[in-house]
Amino acid sequence: MRSLNYHFQFVKLSLFWLLVFNLLRIVFLTYYMPLLKLEAIPLTEVFEVFAAAFWLDISTIGYILLFPLLVSVVAQLRPSKIWSGVINTYVFLVLLIYSLIVLGETGLYGEWKTKLSYKALAYLRNPDEVFNSVSNSVFIMLVATWFSMSVILFWVYRRWFKFGFPASKGKPFALLWNVPIWFVLLFLGIRGGLREIPITTSAAYFSNHNILNIVAVNPAYNLMVSTLDAQSFSKENLFKSMPEALARQLVDELHQTDCDSTISILKIEKPNIVVILLESWSADLIESLGGEPGITPNFSKLEQDGLLFTNFYASANRSQQAIGSLFAGMPGLPITTITNHPEKYASLPSMIRLLNDKAYHTSFYFGGQLIYGNILSYLIYNGFDLIVEGKDIPEEFPRGKLGIHDSYLLPWYARQLNTLPEPFFSTVFTLSSHSPYDFPMEHMIQWPKLEKDFINSVHYTDQALGDFFDRAKQQPWYENTLFLVLADHSHNTYRNHPIETFEYRKIPLLIAGPALNDSMRGRHFDLISGNTDVPATLMAQLGIDHSEFFWSKNLMNMCYRPFAYFETNEGLGFKTPEGHFVWNKKLDVYYQKALPPDKEEQVINQGKAYLQVWFEEFLGY
Repeated sequence: MRSLNYHFQFVKLSLFWLLVFNLLRIVFLTYYMPLLKLEAIPLTEVFEVFAAAFWLDISTIGYILLFPLLVSVVAQLRPSKIWSGVINTYVFLVLLIYSLIVLGETGLYGEWKTKLSYKALAYLRNPDEVFNSVSNSVFIMLVATWFSMSVILFWVYRRWFKFGFPASKGKPFALLWNVPIWFVLLFLGIRGGLREIPITTSAAYFSNHNILNIVAVNPAYNLMVSTLDAQSFSKENLFKSMPEALARQLVDELHQTDCDSTISILKIEKPNIVVILLESWSADLIESLGGEPGITPNFSKLEQDGLLFTNFYASANRSQQAIGSLFAGMPGLPITTITNHPEKYASLPSMIRLLNDKAYHTSFYFGGQLIYGNILSYLIYNGFDLIVEGKDIPEEFPRGKLGIHDSYLLPWYARQLNTLPEPFFSTVFTLSSHSPYDFPMEHMIQWPKLEKDFINSVHYTDQALGDFFDRAKQQPWYENTLFLVLADHSHNTYRNHPIETFEYRKIPLLIAGPALNDSMRGRHFDLISGNTDVPATLMAQLGIDHSEFFWSKNLMNMCYRPFAYFETNEGLGFKTPEGHFVWNKKLDVYYQKALPPDKEEQVINQGKAYLQVWFEEFLGY
């Protein structure tokens, strides 16, 4: 009977954690019910989540029960009432941690459409960014939910599932023979049974709707595996899929050009250059890129006098990754980001250093805090002559949680450029189209059923963009200036593209201004390209050697080979004129694959080689 009671305690604790996992899944699914309805997901498929999640949940429970099992051994060797308190405290702490992970994932999914991973966890090094990305009311609600949920679940544990130690009855070692049974059971649970290949997160994937796969994968298990992978990436290339020599050959061929026929798009030899980096603008926001009309009318006016890139993609999905692409031509990295590795800065090319050498005055303006994503250290290392953050800007400007609103920052910035020596290269980074969308304007656009706050924040920034150009045209430096208006990365829109698609990753790039050659005005550039290509293209236009930017293509060389790449946490997307695919290496799953049979192997090998060589190069910096 005592042995049965001993086994019953572990069975009871296992059932408790299964209950916790599934109750919190219901919280996630309830919170995102509008998305489930938008994707028209059948209720029967939603219920399949709980079955698909079972074995990964069992594996997670195996890890959680290791500590109670060890305590049960000590309790038999040295019986004491203290051990029940130890188990209770442990259960409460795990509840706190697990519910925090789930609620963090719930809050972040709407913004990133991915699970909470090591890369996302790295943002907690600067917790202000996490707190400021949500409104005060949402943050208070999440904290209150976290604590109250943990307390309620702990009460349920104490009421019905409390772990109890069988009475020793003078025989403290009598139950020790049961311990190996549970060590074996937990090992099998962690491993996923006796199957030839141990369990992985792919065991929970079952649906074509990614949100269901995300909620099925146990968040604690996923975060643990993601963290372990991140710790190992510095020792080995996790994205190796072919011999190194073959991968290098394929990548070299991608970057070869059969001629140098660079077309000049400038009518001024050494113009001022202003980069307007737009927070989170997706192609769906631009009418001429396929978006709905009326969202960005001022951007549309600028197009009439500029060169619009219609097949342009962000190589990654976070702002600090975009900074590395813009100034160094570096593609986005899975798992980590360039800016989080100051020890590698010295090995990176730098457009800013080249411009400084050519007597350009270089500057970077942002209305918020550049500590986010370690951007500030990267900018300082690159040698900008002037870096201006929100704290450096007059206090009278109205501010939101993230910093100065765009409608105040951009016109002020137009005047500030008067103080810079010419020629100058200056970047201004907007912020109002980042959550929590506390911009000072009423919602003007009511039709979106999804992402209405975001769409209206972009409409607000578009008005600020129009005000900036109205002000800029009155300044003495304007007639000698070339403008690059582009997004740092994309964002979910009213069309709800999956994040693992090229439709999601498409962003605008517009080159405009008086320094643009008249023959380029009002035209479209339709070849495949990406934000990594900005440095080589710009340096070529200025007559500066750009050979150090291996990963960047000169888009005005009509012999360049068109392709675009983006990273995912565990793989890549790759697009050529022949077709495209999006691949998760860890799961060996293709989220997208649109390739003709005779080109499929070639394009897939090119993409896999690109990621392999790039990640290997990063490790070697």
